Amino acid sequence: MTTSLIFATNNEHKVQEIQAVLPKTFTVTSLKQAGIHITIEEPFNTLEENAFQKANTIFQLTNQHCFSEDTGLEVVSLNGAPGVKSARYAGEEQNYQKNNEKLLLAMREKDNRCAQFRTVICLILEGKTYYFEGICEGTITLSPIGNRGFGYDPLFIPNGSQYTFAEMDLVEKSKFSHRKKALDKMIAFLETYTFNHGTH
Repeated sequence: MTTSLIFATNNEHKVQEIQAVLPKTFTVTSLKQAGIHITIEEPFNTLEENAFQKANTIFQLTNQHCFSEDTGLEVVSLNGAPGVKSARYAGEEQNYQKNNEKLLLAMREKDNRCAQFRTVICLILEGKTYYFEGICEGTITLSPIGNRGFGYDPLFIPNGSQYTFAEMDLVEKSKFSHRKKALDKMIAFLETYTFNHGTH
């Protein structure tokens, strides 16, 4: 029997990443696939609060198992910026290229290029809330490299690799991925979870 989860996102890239690593016992439905056409505000200053806002909004709408995630790129020499504002770093239109250009400009005279991606997943299951965190440490490049992935992937080389995320396919990226680490924790939890009503 499969467990169905609504993923509270409109980002199809994130849906593809998660579907690529999810065991066959779980199915993920995006908001679009679930017929939910809304944009959920992310007004808070922490990844945890924004993740809860998204998951709880969908849970209140559907009363179904759901999860969401919020991810930030935290750069040491920028005191953790862009962090929770990563997607809107250069403006509300969430333009990847403009975000990357702004980050490279901010880093232009920084010697310390260490950074980390941090993902927080909020899962709401049978009305209860659970959190899972994944971190990937690495460095920021001097210029964009690669044309895969999304967001800051062309600027980020994870520790243990010589390639940016944007040079990797999904399988290679998943070996390092912050999102995969958080997802693994959620999956491990789900695999031991006993549903009260026997309905998945």
